[in-house]
Amino acid sequence: MKKVFLLLTFMMSFLQLKADEGMWLMTMIKRLNGTDLQKQGLKLTPEEIYSVNQSSLKDAIVQFGGGCTAEMVSKEGLLFTNHHCGYGQIAALSTPQKDHLTNGFWAMKKSEELPAPGLSVRFLVRMDDATSRINAKLNNNMTAEQRKSVIDAEYKAIQTENSENGKYTVVVRDFFNGNEFYYFVYQDFKDVRLVGTPPNALGKFGGDTDNWEWPRHTADFSVFRVYADANGNPAEYSPTNVPMKPKHALPISLKGYQPGDFTMIVGFPGRTNRYLTSFGIEQMVQKDYPAWVEASKVAMDVMKKYMDTDQATKLDYASQYASVANYWKNRQGTIDAVNKNGTIADKKRLEDKFLVWALLPENEKMYGSVLNDLKANYTQFSSRNVERNYSSQLQRNAKYIMIAYQLGSMLKSYADQDAAGQAAMKPKVTEAIDRMYDGFNTKLEGEMLNSMVALYQQRVKKEDASPSLMAVDAKTLSNTAYASVFATKESAMNFLNNPDRLKIDADPMMKIANGFVNDQKLAGEKYAKVDEAFAKNSRIFLDGLRKSQPEKAFYPDANSTMRLTTGTVQTLPVRNDRNYFGINQKNNYYTDINGMVAKYKKGDEEFDLPQDFLDLVKRKDFGQYKDKKGFMPVNFLSDNDITGGNSGSPILDGNGHLLGLAFDGNSEALSGDIIFDPKLQKTINVDVRMVLWIIEKYGKAGHLISEMTLVK
Repeated sequence: MKKVFLLLTFMMSFLQLKADEGMWLMTMIKRLNGTDLQKQGLKLTPEEIYSVNQSSLKDAIVQFGGGCTAEMVSKEGLLFTNHHCGYGQIAALSTPQKDHLTNGFWAMKKSEELPAPGLSVRFLVRMDDATSRINAKLNNNMTAEQRKSVIDAEYKAIQTENSENGKYTVVVRDFFNGNEFYYFVYQDFKDVRLVGTPPNALGKFGGDTDNWEWPRHTADFSVFRVYADANGNPAEYSPTNVPMKPKHALPISLKGYQPGDFTMIVGFPGRTNRYLTSFGIEQMVQKDYPAWVEASKVAMDVMKKYMDTDQATKLDYASQYASVANYWKNRQGTIDAVNKNGTIADKKRLEDKFLVWALLPENEKMYGSVLNDLKANYTQFSSRNVERNYSSQLQRNAKYIMIAYQLGSMLKSYADQDAAGQAAMKPKVTEAIDRMYDGFNTKLEGEMLNSMVALYQQRVKKEDASPSLMAVDAKTLSNTAYASVFATKESAMNFLNNPDRLKIDADPMMKIANGFVNDQKLAGEKYAKVDEAFAKNSRIFLDGLRKSQPEKAFYPDANSTMRLTTGTVQTLPVRNDRNYFGINQKNNYYTDINGMVAKYKKGDEEFDLPQDFLDLVKRKDFGQYKDKKGFMPVNFLSDNDITGGNSGSPILDGNGHLLGLAFDGNSEALSGDIIFDPKLQKTINVDVRMVLWIIEKYGKAGHLISEMTLVK
């Protein structure tokens, strides 16, 4: 491994910044100074959190499946993540006959663990700063094309220099709207197997009703294991692979917590927009998100109609539905929170202060007009952004469109081959057909196509819309799909076995899909200059904003790179519109199992509980997992700063011991991706003692506990 001389320099404290705000890159914590975090409860040294040349906390944290976080909890490759993070894999491994999603699953020995095709986990090996290197070759007079060319060349060179001939995956990312650059060296493990999951009634208890709300009572966790080859290296699935041995596994705390106790979360937060202007927020909550919310709801209604009548369809679409529903509620909650919390007014006050600085003689040439320029940019592409939100949900949910486009291109190329070429290409096309039509409900997809295109036609302005979609009859579009090569898996395979270039060229569904995609490309070209100006203005504004506040430690927006955030266990003000199930305001930082049972509604899709779980609770056999105060904990609150992608992240005490798994935020602060609210923004965590109790007592998988290091 290339020796890295830059190690993390910790100045373990903040100046004019609460300890709970900020998602910090490991090497950016050196920018902080002020109140000593060690006095707040942090016991670890810098090298115990991040080190390149010896094991450290970072080595126990992985990106799970590209969209969540997980943590290693044993030297045998065992990991914890959220149930909703493993939801897609659990659903894919389920059938009506072996319904692991509904009934739960526990492997009693390693040979029973279930391979999860397509699932991988990513370990961070090291990171480094490439800002000076790249910025030395850039200037503000470059066109977007020139700038991109320079950056792409540097990215490629950095990847070549650090990949060690393909051993590592190297990713270079820009930060602060393109003002800084860092690269990340990763190692990806692709043999990941399901070890255990509680039934859906526990893992998703509360459903959409409780999503983004407190109090919560859900066992949102699942258990997987990472495998490697005999030498400990990443490998594709093989029955001869062995459990990988991570450099570090998290000890698990059974000690509990009190309000004010120090906490930290390490994970891979997905995306924030903390430096968005007031114009951007107005566009988001008044136009973009309402379009997203409406389109998502239409898609959800179509899926649910068919999921409610057929268990196989319910399993096939469970992951897609859950994902759409989660963002649907998040986007609507963001709209409500922004309006309620006065977020736009707060941003305008910040911009007024910036303008005072920007209009100083020494700053005016570079920064004086940038806010007005950004406002003009939003006016220019406002309606285009609305179209993007409707079209993104159409592409995501109306599968016939993208199947016809992607598979159509392959089938067209296949039909052009001679016999030898077709024989060589056929396995790849067959695999694509199997993948695209896996869990495909023809009636559902036909109705989805009609509904999503009809909504698009009704809501998108003609000048921004795709002519190809506007020209079709949305009421009968499903009939076009059913008559095409792409109607079913069988019809696609029939074409593969009897290729006909004239037939694929004439296919009406492929013509519509190709037209739609080409229209999207033309729209991108139409707005290219505006987008180029917007990118430049955004970069200049954030550069100026940072310079105008030299006393402030700025953290970069989240972008799926590893971050650390600190905070404390905290209460949340009690609301009059919520039932707290016996929790008083003083103790409103945790929920217990009695509250979970109090929510129980037999036969209710969201609040039902398995009878064997209820029997277990009634016996009060909580063992070593009961809190010293006598209650069985379920979930708890902290004020750590997280967002999507942090799901499954470990919440740790000052010693780096696992207290639980972060899984949600609260509706009072759903504007948190835009602006951090130190009073209201909270992280909702599942208590690790609840996780272990379910594994041992409910799942009867105590052999997994024996792999872990428990701290009492």
